[in-house]
Formats: sequence, C-alpha cells, structure tokens
Amino acid sequence: MELYWDWRMARLIDESGSVVDEAIWDGIRSPGAVADRLEKMRENRMTIEARELVERFPESVLISSAPDGWPDLDKDDIVLMEQAALILARRGIAQAAGDGDRRLEHLVHSVDELRSAWTTMESRVVEWAGLFLIDLDLDSERKSIPKAVAAAKNFSTLVNNLELDNPDFNPSNEEWSAIHGTAVTAVEISVSINDTETAIRKHVEDYLPSLSLLLGPLLAARLCVAAHGRSRLARLPSSTVQVLGAEKAFFAHLRTGSPPPKHGMIFQHPWISRSPRWVRGKISRLIAGKASIAVRIDEHGGTPWSENDIAEVEKAVELIRSRHPKPPSKKGR
Repeated sequence: MELYWDWRMARLIDESGSVVDEAIWDGIRSPGAVADRLEKMRENRMTIEARELVERFPESVLISSAPDGWPDLDKDDIVLMEQAALILARRGIAQAAGDGDRRLEHLVHSVDELRSAWTTMESRVVEWAGLFLIDLDLDSERKSIPKAVAAAKNFSTLVNNLELDNPDFNPSNEEWSAIHGTAVTAVEISVSINDTETAIRKHVEDYLPSLSLLLGPLLAARLCVAAHGRSRLARLPSSTVQVLGAEKAFFAHLRTGSPPPKHGMIFQHPWISRSPRWVRGKISRLIAGKASIAVRIDEHGGTPWSENDIAEVEKAVELIRSRHPKPPSKKGR
C-alpha cells in the first residue's frame, strides 16, 4: 500500500487504486496555517494526517506526490493557496536577509560600483578645474582638489583657498555650478565608499573571523564573493583559492600555452605584493593553503584563529624570504 498526502489530506491506496483509509485536515484553515503545511511538505516532512495513517499502517510506502484522481482544489482552497504563497514569499525574503553570502555580495558589488562612479567623477573634477587653474599641480594635489572645489562657495573662493594667482579665464556662474555639483557628488560618493567598506569589515569579522584575521576583511570579502559563498570557498582546493581572480590569465594559459598564473586576487596581501618577485609564487601557495584552513574553520564553527596563529604564518613567510634572498639563476648562463 502507498501513502499519499498534500496539505489538505492523506490517503492510503492499495495496488488496485482503491482508497483503503484517509485522514482529512480538520483544523482552522487560515493562510498562515496553510503556509506552515506547505513549508513542511517542501522539506519532505509529513503532515499530522499522514503520520496518523503511518501509525495505523506501518508497512505502507511513503509517496508525498499526489496520484492521478486526487481531489481538485475548490475556490476557497485556491484563495488560501494564493495567500499562503505570499506569506511564504515574505518568509523567503526574511531568510535571505540572514544569508551572510548574499549580504556580502551586495556590499562588495556596491563598493565596486561606487568606486567606479567616484573614479570617473574625481577625474572629471580634477581635469575640469585644472583647465582654469593652470598653476595647480594636478598630480600631487589630485586627492585634495575635489574636496577643495566642493567646499568653495564660488570660483574666486576656490582660487583664494588654493593660494593661486587669478587665472586669465574664469568659468561662468552656470559652469561653476556644474563643476561644484560634480565635486560635491564625488565627495559624497567617497564618504559612501568609506561607510560601505566599514560595513564590510564589520560583517566579515563576524562571518569569516579566521579568514578576516589572516587576509584582512576586505580581501577576505572579495575572495568569498569570487568563490560564490563561504561554503563553496571552504570546499575549494588551496590551488584554486590561490588563483581566484586570475581566470583570464588561467584560460589564456590553457588556450595559448602561456605561463600559468601564480596568484590571483590573493596577490593584494602585502606579504605577497611586497615580497621579491621570485618568492611571490611560494608565498602565495603558503597563504592560499592557510586561507583554505581558515575558511573551513569559519564554515564549520571551529575555534577562530588568534593573533598567535597569524604570527606563526608570518614566521613561515619570513622563512621563505630568508631561504631565497636572490632570484634563481637561469639555466644556460
């Protein structure tokens, strides 16, 4: 005999297709109660009615999908299903808000988008202001120019604040308004970048404490997003972690036979980027291996690493540097 059920009822059907026994839900049919039952079925769990029949017929085979000839939904049932579907959707959104990976993805992509906009606007303000202020050093004072333009009430105030000579040509009031507005936006975006990066640091220090301590929260966040989540990052071999972010170079290696990449975004770590060129690959391999261990500790709820653990890794990095003080000699010389 086979046991079938949905949110309304459960039936026991024999080999000939005859109904041997059934149990019908006799509770209050509210949208919330229907949503609870649908959620239970989605998790492949039995309803109360199905459990009752199992207790009476323990030899029955459990099949949750309804067979042909199952009673159709009436109008009231359809309305309840629609209302329950909305409740389940809201629950799903609430659960998604607790998904650390999705939150981290939004934070990291938000910073990337903000930084792209800021770079464009900052360059626009610097070049635009420099068009009139020919004595302004656009290289050494580049970072301060947008703030200076945003803080000035008018072009004359800007010239005085920067302690420059009056230029031969001044922008019109309308053009100054445009320059000033762009500068204000650039400064506001810069503040938003700092705020979002602060949020990333706080989230990653809670979500990836060991990896954050090893790599720094911003790099740990980017590595996690590149791997499409903490769980997947924890499953990746360290060799893959080492080259995450270098996919173009890796595929070029497969396509053209060019040298394979020795590191991806992990190169941003100062232990690698500030090391001599000839030891970067070795240090990248070491840090990638430690990063794989760290993220597995975070994923599976182990004891987070401490500063002492990071100090041990740093000692291993220094040992590699000391063992290879000079670049290796090339064959044939």
